[in-house]
This record gives sequence, structure tokens and C-alpha cells, in this order.
Amino acid sequence: MSNVRIPSYDWQETAAHLEEMRQRIDAELDRRTNFPEGCPSRLREAIRYSLLAPGKRFRPLLVLLSTEACGKEWDRALPAACAVEMIHAYSLIHDDLPAMDNDDLRRGQPTCHRKFDEATAILAGDALLTLAFETLAKDIHPPRLAAECCRLLAEAAGPCQLVGGQADDIQAATAEGSLELLESIHRRKTGALIEASLMLGGTLAEATEEVLRGLREYGRALGLAFQITDDLLDLEGDEKLVGKRLKKDDAQKKLTFPRFLGVEKSREMVGQLVSQAAEALAELPIDGRHLVALAFFVGTRKH
Repeated sequence: MSNVRIPSYDWQETAAHLEEMRQRIDAELDRRTNFPEGCPSRLREAIRYSLLAPGKRFRPLLVLLSTEACGKEWDRALPAACAVEMIHAYSLIHDDLPAMDNDDLRRGQPTCHRKFDEATAILAGDALLTLAFETLAKDIHPPRLAAECCRLLAEAAGPCQLVGGQADDIQAATAEGSLELLESIHRRKTGALIEASLMLGGTLAEATEEVLRGLREYGRALGLAFQITDDLLDLEGDEKLVGKRLKKDDAQKKLTFPRFLGVEKSREMVGQLVSQAAEALAELPIDGRHLVALAFFVGTRKH
């Protein structure tokens, strides 16, 4: 670890702040999916079932926290936070499909295609993907910021990032892997949206290039740490806390960090990445204490 002085934080204060933000995010997601006439009732139900399911709201929280850290009111970033969660929910619906990961449990409840049917789940994911960009285009002001937010989110969710990482993850299941390939997959499949969440918040706060670079570095380290802890939870977690079926990756011999590095080395890597994330914020002219607290929470999370 370097000699950079990491900002101190009070986890209880951060946890209370995150809960306030989470409640606002949930209320906004609820409001934004009370569609007017025209949306078929079964599709509406499937969208809301997946989007409003109890979750950490980790990515939208990063949007709000980064806006706040840069000195602006976090409320202004709520549309972008909701758009990120819509993209995340769409990706989970599609990842769970029989043609992909074929999961039957997500966030402690049956996956969308199990609750409804496969066609409805696909359409619910499609609807959330497009609704995310409608939300940014309509509700981010001025237009130049709306355009930049659309660009950031589209790039993160597109063929070279989230979708590309998913495609390579599928291919890696039948190929010999390497640490470089593993990192490349998850810096895109998981990390790109986490990184974009930080960039969206900083962009809406009209942060300097220096601050945006620091937020990007934080997000890059945090995204990989998040995925490695996810892999560890699949091996060692409590299914009731995690809210999905566990030990599937190991049973399918998927390319994961614990499988490639071993459990202890994976834990060490998480610790290094969390420290890198915190250090990326330490010398920036922002109030990064809540972001630092969240990074250390990721390193020890149980769900």
C-alpha cells in the first residue's frame, strides 16, 4: 500500500446516508414505471417485478455519491441514477434467460422468465434498456449534459463493454482462460457500468478533468473488486443473503477468480483493489468519504 492518506469515514454515518438515497431511488423507480395507458399490463408487471425487486442499488448510489462528492446536490442526479438501475435490471433479466446463465432465482425471488415467461422477460429487458435513455434525454438538463450522459451510458452498456464482456464470458466457458482474459471480461461485463456510474455523477456535477479521471480510476478498481467478491460469494456465501443460487459457477467449471487464483489470492486481490480505489480519491479536491466507505464495504460484503 502507498503512503497516500486515505480519507477517514464513519460507516454508520455512511450507511444512514445510503439508506436515505436508496429510499429516494426506489420511489423514483416506482414513479417512473407507473406507465400511462398503452403499456400492456403483463409487460408493465414484469418490468416492475424485476426493477423494483429488493436490491442494493449499488450502481445508482454511486451516481448520487459522486455528484455529491463533487459539491453538488445529489437530487439532480436521480434521473441518471434511475437510468443506470434500468440498464442493470435489463442486463440481469437477459443474463438469467435459459440461453444465457439459465438462472431461476434473482434477488431472492424467481427470475423474470420463471415468474412470467421467456418472451415477456425478453421484452421487459428490451423496455428497460430503452426507458433508460428516454429518462436521460427527457430529464437531464441542459441538453449538452443529457447528450453526454447518453453517450457515457450507451458506451458502457454496448458491444465493446457490458454486452461484449457477456459474450466473451459465454465463450470462456468452453475455452482455456488466462488472468488477462478474466480481468478483461469482468472489467467490461461488471466494471463498465460501475465506472460509468461514477462518470455520470461527476459529469452532472460538471467536475474537472482531474476529478473525472480520479472517479474513473476509483470505478475501475471498485468494479473488479466487486466482481471478485461476487465470485467468492458464489463459493462461500449464504444463499438467503445473496438472493440467488450459489455454487453454480464452480459446478459448471466457469472461469472465475477463485478458480483461477484460489480463494486466498482472490481475497488479497480484493484488498489491493479496494485500497487502489480509495487512493484514487485521496488527493482529489472532493469530499470522498462516503465513496471510500463504500469501497471498503465492497471488500467485506456478504451479499
